[in-house]
Amino acid sequence: MGLNEFAGYFAVAISALATGWIASHYGLRPAPFYLGIAFVVLGLGLSTFLVRETQHHVAFEAKGYSSATAFEKLSAKEIFWRTTIRDRNLSSISQAGLVNNLNDGMAWGLFPLFFAAAEMNLSQIGILAAVYPATWGIAQLFTGAWSDHVGRKWLIVWGMWVQAIGIGVVIVSKAFWGFSAGATLLGIGTAMVYPTLLAAIGDVAHPAWRASSVGVYRFWRDLGYAFGAVLAGIAADAFGLSSAMGLVAGLTFLSGALTAIRMQETHP
Repeated sequence: MGLNEFAGYFAVAISALATGWIASHYGLRPAPFYLGIAFVVLGLGLSTFLVRETQHHVAFEAKGYSSATAFEKLSAKEIFWRTTIRDRNLSSISQAGLVNNLNDGMAWGLFPLFFAAAEMNLSQIGILAAVYPATWGIAQLFTGAWSDHVGRKWLIVWGMWVQAIGIGVVIVSKAFWGFSAGATLLGIGTAMVYPTLLAAIGDVAHPAWRASSVGVYRFWRDLGYAFGAVLAGIAADAFGLSSAMGLVAGLTFLSGALTAIRMQETHP
């Protein structure tokens, strides 16, 4: 999970750097968007010609479970509610994923405006936009393996709290290096959480319905982007950028506290 997430979010960082540089030299439109078109074509080609079927691995793993037949009878509705609320571990994972991406949606929406208001130029904003996912991506090479040795729960809890601190550092900073420090902390906290949440789903969910449970988790996690963008926009209009970011930091800290109280260790 750490290797996979590293590949994705390190690529986000490289793209942020590249598009920031292109925008500063050739304007916001259309030049930076040509990269997006190329990435889509490249991704489609890789998926079509290089990715292989993996379902037989799941079938092999399921043979090791004596209760596999019973679990295979779970309906999509049962899996949805189990992952969302009924299972204390799966539901804790789902809410943490939602709040993690809520602050991510806020970061992509409000950080550039906040940095611009602090008189950062386009190149600096591009660098700052890259610091967060670059830290997040590279650190996952270590945090994914770390969770295999120390367990999932407290990496998730402390990851949420470190994210909250990182947002706070950005709020109180006035210059480039302060913003960089806050973005770095936010990236480290996210790296602690991101691969660990997916691994914890794998710890809990039976192979016969693991993909379905991951789908429900990803529904809530990625809905966080939308919630974060809408919440941050409304709060920023009503109370200002700093207050909106502070609200999201508070929600992130509370999510970590809820996980600490409700979640059990899934990989002792």
